[in-house]
Amino acid sequence: MTLLTNEQERKELVSALIREMEATALDMRALILAMPPEDLLGYIYAQRLMKMKDGTGNHPEQHDVKKPDDTINDSQFLLEYVHAVLASDSAAEEIEFDETKCTELFALSSKLKEQAMSFAMVSSAETGNQDFGPKTADIEFHMKSTWVLLRGNRYQVLEGEFYSYVLAPHDDVLREVYGVGATEIADGFQDMANATRAGHVNAMEEMMRQFESAHNFAKERNKPLEEVMEAWVSENEDQSKVAGRAIDDMFRGGVANVSRHTKLPPELLADLAYQRGEETEFFAKGDFSGTPYRTLPVRKKPLIQLESDYYAVDPCFTRDAGYRALLFNLLQKKPDYKHSFKDRQKTMSEGAFPDILADQLPGATIYQEVYYKDPMTKQWTENDTLVLVDDVLYLVEAKAGAAATIASPEIDFKRHAQSVQDLVLKAYSQCERFFNYLDSADEVPLYTRTGGKYEECGRIRQSDYRLMLPIGLTVESFSPFSSFCKDLPQIEPLLGKHAFISMSIDDLFVLKRVLPTPGIFSHYMEVRQAVAGMRGSHLFDEFDHLGAYITKNRFDEDIADQMRDGGASFVVWNDMSKIIDRAFEGESWEDNPIPMQDFPKELIRLLGALNTTRSKGWLGAESLIRNYGEQERNDLAKLLSDIGKTVGQHPERYFAFSGNDQPLFVWMQSSEHPVEWQKINDKASAVALSTKAKEAVGVFIEIGNGDAYTKAECFKANAPSVQSEKNAHIFEDAKRISERISNVSSPQAVASSKPIRSRKVGRNEPCPCGSGAKYKKCHGR
Repeated sequence: MTLLTNEQERKELVSALIREMEATALDMRALILAMPPEDLLGYIYAQRLMKMKDGTGNHPEQHDVKKPDDTINDSQFLLEYVHAVLASDSAAEEIEFDETKCTELFALSSKLKEQAMSFAMVSSAETGNQDFGPKTADIEFHMKSTWVLLRGNRYQVLEGEFYSYVLAPHDDVLREVYGVGATEIADGFQDMANATRAGHVNAMEEMMRQFESAHNFAKERNKPLEEVMEAWVSENEDQSKVAGRAIDDMFRGGVANVSRHTKLPPELLADLAYQRGEETEFFAKGDFSGTPYRTLPVRKKPLIQLESDYYAVDPCFTRDAGYRALLFNLLQKKPDYKHSFKDRQKTMSEGAFPDILADQLPGATIYQEVYYKDPMTKQWTENDTLVLVDDVLYLVEAKAGAAATIASPEIDFKRHAQSVQDLVLKAYSQCERFFNYLDSADEVPLYTRTGGKYEECGRIRQSDYRLMLPIGLTVESFSPFSSFCKDLPQIEPLLGKHAFISMSIDDLFVLKRVLPTPGIFSHYMEVRQAVAGMRGSHLFDEFDHLGAYITKNRFDEDIADQMRDGGASFVVWNDMSKIIDRAFEGESWEDNPIPMQDFPKELIRLLGALNTTRSKGWLGAESLIRNYGEQERNDLAKLLSDIGKTVGQHPERYFAFSGNDQPLFVWMQSSEHPVEWQKINDKASAVALSTKAKEAVGVFIEIGNGDAYTKAECFKANAPSVQSEKNAHIFEDAKRISERISNVSSPQAVASSKPIRSRKVGRNEPCPCGSGAKYKKCHGR
């Protein structure tokens, strides 16, 4: 009886919250309709600008879900409702701007958002849905709160790059339909983003220029400014029009006027826009009328037509919904293009990973549309993209469709959940089948399909790969589900150890900038995979993971420590992306230093030589070195420097470094002397034996003129398990090494949870990322 009463109370509370949301939404609708839309937009944007200038709000490019109650995010939420009302209602005849009403509108917007979040908590608490097993209640709350709060997931300065890439396959059809191609449309979307980012600043600067011009005009005539303004306007008609547009941008929402700030053709803008009163569903009678749990019109068409111009009222959904809306309308106008469209989307999405990350995957063996016969079903099965680089395997399953459904998780949970399953679980299942195939034999064949026939195109051994990364790739950002998917009950590490990673093409454009070399990229992916396998660890999106990596390095170990030592079952890391966000801020963002970890100069030389030589196993050696914390890096750098200086007096020098569980053996030798690999391998085996390790990672460094590292080759040396007459000298050497290894190594590792301190890098010094390029041409650009 008590349970029944509690359930009844919960239902009554849910119903009450729905009624409260509907009432608040109607009040907001009435206030929005009572004011001129341009003046209202100007006021809202001005509030955002003031909060950004006084530092009390988030940067506009940060993820709004992280601080949902600040003024900037409240204004973003409000802009969606302005768009919804303008799309749903014709213009009222008697309207007048009222700042008091604007203040009330902000308060109602904040209230509605709080009501929506309360509803998400209460309605998800004892859900009847079981789509995600025992975790469904938590996941349902996550879906609902994300639906309400999440706005804007990309760095606005990269909009053009994203659109240029994803629209390129349809360039010819876009030109046929709209008269402009992928490049011009990408420029238009970048212009929209730029107008939001910098429109007020540009307008202010333009107003100052025009004021100075008018002031000089008055000064030349030796008259007060007010007496000559009419004459100045008459003689400077073009300048006065420019000044008028700047004033409009500053005070009447002109920064949102995409007709003014882009060169996109009206026909294309019309396809992305609502006319006043065109939308009939959002405020229609029924449950959740006008609430955030209906589909906001901006998710379907991101623009609004006001008189003859088109406005991007809400800057975030202009970006998030613009891509889907554009392609939807393209297919409406060219229905016969549907089949070719799917083929082109498939080709683009499946090739995106190795294409965008070409610099991170040098010399890779790439298989696309690789086939194999599933040993369980005996059926031919296909995987999208297999990339093999040194001892790293990337298996990428690409999903070319939209990253998120526009179906509300409250109105249609099944459909909303299905989009998650389609984009995550299907990719996961395809990766799982392939990994099981790899595990079915020591070596397995791969096939390509030509003319309906399957032909062998290669063979692959699981044992050749130290790191195997199954990846689900979406076109658009799928945050936060991309990072949250590890908590889906269906997802377990493949073969018990290879965690599944979900990311987007959006993410790749940032990763390629911040992680420019194969070594740092594969090491990040190694750490990223470790976190992907930790249930209950939550970072919002890929850029939080990236920021945590740059500042903490092995942040997976930090999280593990928090869970183990603190007894936490759920760990949340917020705002880790700040260091990445700052790299994309400001008008001169391309000149900002790209964030990176710090390495001593000697390690920079070694990483650069490894990257240049790229001998077999070089990524494993880089991984071992990049795992070191600050003190270990400094210790290793000192050994390299001190011993390297003596190579001129000795034909060869070596040392062992036991910074973690696996020893690093370094052999340094002048390029003038022949290489004796048997001698080197025996010494490395003795080192492995002396440290009780099964094997040692070896690096052979050849030193040329001026102490330059001319090459750095990698090798592995196994510790012999049984002593024999043939290897007795190795056991004897191991005993001698054990007695003095502590004098030449630093076995005590600094916990990787400590931030890695940065130092100022000279612009002409080698870049600390290990690329081999000068800092000014790499991360310091």
